[in-house]
Amino acid sequence: MENITLTANNPVYRGRLLRHKIGIFFSSVAMAFGIGALLWILFILIGKGVSAIHWTMFTESTPAPGSDGGGLANAIVGSLMMVGSATLISTPVGILAGIYLAEYGDKSWFGGLTRFVTDIMLSAPSIVIGLFVYAVYVANVKHFSGWAGSIAISLIAIPVVVRTTDNMLGLVPASLREAAFALGAPRWKVALMVRLRAVKAGVVTGILLAVARISGETAPLLFTALNNQFFSANMNKPMANLPVVIYQFAMSPYDNWRDLAWGGALLITFSVLGLNILSRTLFNQKTQH
Repeated sequence: MENITLTANNPVYRGRLLRHKIGIFFSSVAMAFGIGALLWILFILIGKGVSAIHWTMFTESTPAPGSDGGGLANAIVGSLMMVGSATLISTPVGILAGIYLAEYGDKSWFGGLTRFVTDIMLSAPSIVIGLFVYAVYVANVKHFSGWAGSIAISLIAIPVVVRTTDNMLGLVPASLREAAFALGAPRWKVALMVRLRAVKAGVVTGILLAVARISGETAPLLFTALNNQFFSANMNKPMANLPVVIYQFAMSPYDNWRDLAWGGALLITFSVLGLNILSRTLFNQKTQH
């Protein structure tokens, strides 16, 4: 007890304790400010968006300027088709690239270059990717299309899947790989059937996070898919999508368009929230086992 008292009365100890309390105070204030801002945004979004959620929003296409009613059926279907296509493109590419980095990335210059490019793509503004796809694809085929939108957002999703797969495979114990090699398994089979299977929940989590990342992207779709007032399932033509419709309707002078924009924003927000909750649940279940 005497030593504890002497330590507590030490001016150096008191100074460190004071700085610690000040740091905790400012950190708590910053956290409260951030949470308060997020709750405020969510409160406004729910308050304005719930009233726009009705059956016709899922069954009718976007209305013409100045007309009443209407919905977001064409935009919802368009978003689902483009996000689904982008997921089908980015998942195998991202997983295979992640396996390559985990198996050979530390021993080759190409692996280091791939990691460097992946990190750049992760931080690149999405509008740059949209302009790239516009210059490479849209400008050559001479029209906007759902395929161009899928390509643009798949380029955003691929780096997320690559880094997640690479990081997850790095968590596999070396003893598991050595045991597989000792049984005579070739390297490709060890990578696919042993390492990848051991971290499949983490890889699925990365895919879900990539889907959540691209679900609300607006800028790339403005230069690639553009929009379509009418219902269309043709991926080779301009296609409606929720982010662009929300962007256009939110700035319109028509009340029903703004209401639909709030409803679409609420729909995207809760969809992304659900994907994040699902990904965290899958990852937590795997780590607990």
